[in-house]
Amino acid sequence: MDIVALFVDFARLGAAWVMWVLVALSVISIGVMVDRWIWFRGRDADTETFRRELRGAFERGELDHVIGKHASSPGIPIRVALRGLEERDRGADAVAEAMHGERARWRKEAERNILILGTLGNNVPFVGLFGTVLGIIKAFDLLNLNVPQGETLIMRELAEALVATALGLLVAIPAVVANNYFQRRLKVILTGADECAHEVLSLVYAEAHQARAGGA
Repeated sequence: MDIVALFVDFARLGAAWVMWVLVALSVISIGVMVDRWIWFRGRDADTETFRRELRGAFERGELDHVIGKHASSPGIPIRVALRGLEERDRGADAVAEAMHGERARWRKEAERNILILGTLGNNVPFVGLFGTVLGIIKAFDLLNLNVPQGETLIMRELAEALVATALGLLVAIPAVVANNYFQRRLKVILTGADECAHEVLSLVYAEAHQARAGGA
């Protein structure tokens, strides 16, 4: 079997079908961007204000009030902190483990489908380049066949081949930008969650210390 001849026969399909694949991938990419943008709305929180409120509530003995006030908050840092506060009667270790698990759960949820953006950003240019290679092979094949109006057909195939590369970049660049943006958003949110978690732990330790001092 002549592998070269077989590939040339395949290349005669041209780059048009590759461009349709790229269009489909762009639709998937845009869908993931919209989905993640909607999901991330409201997931951050003003951690400084919340921590200040938390310390004040601890000093006044009103932690239950804070838990009730923020029970429906979608902010991940607040959700992590509230999960720890729910376990405060079981000790600092239980609080830390509960918050660690809550943080991991939200991270898993946040990263859902973001991998698709990274994969598209890294690989779609190669799909476009594959279409370009097919188009160039088809153009040279037309040149070799010396078909009527061959020069026009060859120029059209070369133009189509270059469009495939351009379309691949057009799909990949927004995917890379969106991937970096969402990863940055996630990092900021999880940093805020860590701040709130440490604040909760410090309050739990302080509460335990006060209880020991009172018992003594």
